[in-house]
Amino acid sequence: MSASFATTAEEHLDDVYAYLVYLTRDRSLAEDLVADTFEKALRSWRRFDARRGSARTWLCQIARTTALDWFRAEERRRRREERAAAPEQVDASFAEGLSPDLEVALAALSAGEREVIALRILLELDGDEAARVLGISPTAVSTRLSRALKKLEEKVSIHV
Repeated sequence: MSASFATTAEEHLDDVYAYLVYLTRDRSLAEDLVADTFEKALRSWRRFDARRGSARTWLCQIARTTALDWFRAEERRRRREERAAAPEQVDASFAEGLSPDLEVALAALSAGEREVIALRILLELDGDEAARVLGISPTAVSTRLSRALKKLEEKVSIHV
């Protein structure tokens, strides 16, 4: 490995953060998950193999696993607690600089659809890299992206 972990982490920190913001729709949670992601990545850095994929792809895989683990734990916690308090409001403004119509359209997509858009469009991962992060085939990535973009187009054109 030619690059140090610190160099790699610095190079991809913003991408991992952006991916987690899109995935969670919560900047504060994304910051916490970024910290967890890079902690896990540091512990397993010696096992990173650049021949199997880029560092960015590897970090996004770790970020996705970290986020999914958090969502599962959060769901278990919510089921255990009584619903005494009103549900938390999620920061729906998860994409700075977008038109309000596009933000609303993105928020209406499923988490899986937002995730594939974040990986393929925001982070510009190719189909194979996105497939590795998501744990699905490149064909499934293309199909999911196509459907998500079609939904976005329909939702935005309704508001125009």
